Order: sequence, then C-alpha cells, then structure tokens
Amino acid sequence: MAGFRFEAIDAAGRRESGVLEADTPRQARAQLRERGLIPTRVEVLLEAVQRQNKRRLRERGLSTADLALATRQMATLLAAGLTMEETLSACIEQSESAATQRVLAGVRGEVLGGASLSRAMARYPAVFSELYRTLVAAGEESGKLGGVLERLADYIESRNALHRRVSLAFIYPALVTTVAVLVVTGLLTYVVPQVVAVFENSHQTLPLLTRMLIGLSALLRGFGLYFLALLIGAAFLFRQALRGEAFRRRWHLFLLRLPLIGRLTRTVNTARLTSTLAILSGSGVPLLAALSAAAGVVGNLPMRAAVDEIYKRVREGGSMSRAIAATGMFPPVMTHLVASGEKSGRLPEMLDRIASQQTQELDTRVLSMTALLEPLLILVMGGVVLLIVLAILMPIFEMNQMVR
Repeated sequence: MAGFRFEAIDAAGRRESGVLEADTPRQARAQLRERGLIPTRVEVLLEAVQRQNKRRLRERGLSTADLALATRQMATLLAAGLTMEETLSACIEQSESAATQRVLAGVRGEVLGGASLSRAMARYPAVFSELYRTLVAAGEESGKLGGVLERLADYIESRNALHRRVSLAFIYPALVTTVAVLVVTGLLTYVVPQVVAVFENSHQTLPLLTRMLIGLSALLRGFGLYFLALLIGAAFLFRQALRGEAFRRRWHLFLLRLPLIGRLTRTVNTARLTSTLAILSGSGVPLLAALSAAAGVVGNLPMRAAVDEIYKRVREGGSMSRAIAATGMFPPVMTHLVASGEKSGRLPEMLDRIASQQTQELDTRVLSMTALLEPLLILVMGGVVLLIVLAILMPIFEMNQMVR
C-alpha cells in the first residue's frame, strides 16, 4: 500500500484534507466516497510532500532539535524490533512538528515503494545531510541501523549543545554592550543638551572636558542618523562580500590569526571534525569516505581546505597523522592521538577522545573569556558614564567657587 494526500468536500460544503493509505488512487477516492466526502484532489504522498516542502519549508530542512528527536525515536523503535515501515509510521504519529511529519511521510512513501532508508532520505538533502545519509547507509549494510541511529542522535545533540554553549556564552556581553551604547547615546542626545542650555546662559568659559562632551553631543544630534545608516550599510556590504568564497577565505584566515578568537575557532572546528570522523569510522565507514563526508562540517574555509589536503595524502597512501601535521592547521594533540590510534588500531576511540578533549578545552576558554569580558564591559561602561558626569559637574563646581 502507498500513502495518498487528499483534499475533499463534505456534505456541508466544508473542505477537508489529510492522508490515507490505499493501493491505487482509485481505491483512495472510493474510500473518501464511503466516508461521505467528494474528493477534489488525490495524489501520491511523496509528490504532495515534495510540493509542500518547496512551498512551506522552502528547502530549509528541519531544526537540529527536531532531527535529533526523530533520529532517536527511530533508533528506539528499531531496537524494539519494529519494521522500518512501522517505525516511520510511529514517528509520524508521535511527532508534534508538521514539517517533521511531512518529511517522514515522504520517506515512508519511498520505503514502501522499495527504496532503502538512505536512498529515501536522499530525496530530502536539505533535511538529511550527506553525513547523515552516509551513516544510515553504513548501518543498513552492517545490519546495525538501530545502533548507528542511536549514535547519530547523540552526535546531533552534542553538536547542537556545542553550538548553544558558544552562542549563550556571548549573549550576556552582547546585551551589556547594547544597553551601554543605548544609555550613553541617550545621555548625549537628550540629557546633555538640556544641561548645556544652563551653562550657555552663564557666559562662563567651560572646561575642556565639557566642551568635548558638548561637541560630541552636537555631532550625534546632527549626524547620528547618518552614522547609523553608514553602519548598517557597511554591515550589509560586509555580509554581501562574505558570500564570495575568496573574500570569505581571507576573512576566515584573518580570524585564525587573532590571538583569542583564532584559538577558539580552531578548537570549535577541530571538535566538530574529530567527533564526525569518530562516529563515521566507528560505524564502519572507510576512512577516505569518512574524510570526504566530514569535510563539510568544518566551517572555517582554510581548515576545510586542510581536510581536503589530508584526504589527498591519505588517498595517495600516506598516514593520516602525518597528513594532519603537514597542514599545520590542527592542534598537536590531534596529531599525536591519531598516530596512536593508527598504530593500535583504535582510531575511532582516539578520535572520540580528541573530540572530548577539544570540547572541554572550548568550555574552559569560553568560560574564561566571558568571565573576563563581563567585568571589563562594566568597567568601560562605568568609565564612560563617569566622564559624562564629570563633564557636567565640573562647570557647576566652578560656578560655586565664583559665587563664593
């Protein structure tokens, strides 16, 4: 039986839509008529899902949380002894995401048509990446699809957690910076002009700091909108320039050379690469195929080019550890542990150990950076506000001395 998506009208003239199973479109229409519905459209579920994906999902795929949840559900159900058809049907019923339901329904339709799970998932490259499909194919060949999917769910969740930790670590400094800029801008554009009016009526010579503050205030009030437009335009042009591979490569190389950001970027990409290679090689994927699939998870272009160079050297018969050392893009601990894994035959275990070590190092560095940034931002904000207050109070002190 195949899945069909239908649209129909009931006796009261109301429109209904949904999914049903039948052998042929004619049988599907007959089922609708038995339910008192007049079918207006009946189409194979896969075609309907593909059309809705293009219109609603716009080929953006699913969120990592939804994908990880669906993967873990499939792993659990397969481990319980359910068939692939029953597993996909249960996941469709269990899912609360309409997008996940549509994608899994399309995959189920392909599987019912005789396709393997990896080939069915290939219909949705925006949802299931090449890495995902490679692991699923390896699990199907080895007969351990449930275990592979379990590891894949762990991998997706760990990558998502890594991204979330890095993002959340810089939210507080970004908020403090934004508030500081808004407060200072408000003081310069609204508070300072009102105080300046009092000083101008006194006809006294103002201190240098006060005159500088008045000039900055006048500059912001007169050209602030132009500065804001210029800033937005520069950000837009920079973002457009990043779409070009040559400029993006130079920018990524510049980031790698920065003292703190470069080390952080290198650690993040190393953790991604090694964790991906660990799960690929541990699932029985050949090393060359694992390197080819894992290159896509490295976001930094120079480091991705280094992975391509490693792939070429290994394909020519060289050892992976020497190829890593020759690129000079990855930390020395990765070279030594990979060499140990190659000698002992425990390369997946060593790659997993590298990923854990790099993740721990990343957590330590992020915590250190945020612990340093928070008081630094507070001190800078306090210093700027102190200068503004001093610039306002200094003429008042001088006026009091003149009165005495």
